[in-house]
Amino acid sequence: MRTVAVIPAYNESSTIGSVVDGTSRYVDEVVVVDDGSSDGTAAIAREHGAHVVTHVFNTGVGGAVRTGYQYAIRHDYDFVVQVDADGQHDPAKIPTLLEHAEDADMVIGSRYLNESIDDYPLIRRLGITFFTTVVRKLGGIDITDVTSGFRVYRVSALQDILHRSDNHWAVEQTLEAAQRGQRIEEVSIEMPIRDEGESQFSLDTLVLYPLRMTDTVFRVLLFR
Repeated sequence: MRTVAVIPAYNESSTIGSVVDGTSRYVDEVVVVDDGSSDGTAAIAREHGAHVVTHVFNTGVGGAVRTGYQYAIRHDYDFVVQVDADGQHDPAKIPTLLEHAEDADMVIGSRYLNESIDDYPLIRRLGITFFTTVVRKLGGIDITDVTSGFRVYRVSALQDILHRSDNHWAVEQTLEAAQRGQRIEEVSIEMPIRDEGESQFSLDTLVLYPLRMTDTVFRVLLFR
């Protein structure tokens, strides 16, 4: 079983080194997709042994992870582990995700299966709940945390669900997997709030959710 970790990173110089170090203990290769950083993220990742793929400009997390997925497909890996660069995801939990992936196509680390979600701001919890409810209804799957970025994919299944949108990529990808009948599992993983940086969730983005969700749903249900 050949495994690769994909770490999307944008200006994460303060955390990327320790994340690469921790992740490399549990996978065969660590790939950092430097998404147009200007703070030395790429150089630090290389110093810690990661293979770095650099975007000339920032595309967002969706674009960065898609580049990592394509790398895994081209290099014939069996499983892709996705890890955030900010230190929110504990690399020591990777073996648990991989264990569940032996009988699944997608494994999602869920904050809702433990109490760590209680520390998240209300706006963010509303956003996660909104997306998850839509995917549950349309995809007919029982999940709790569709926006979680701590995941494992079976590469042979991932080739069929590469997302096109850089916004809400996790929603599009998970809904597509459900529509195709792929095996999706969730595992309880505690994810504390990051100490640095800003969340993508705000009141403004919450107001835009219905419009963006309509675009995502049409993309999966009508144009695939």
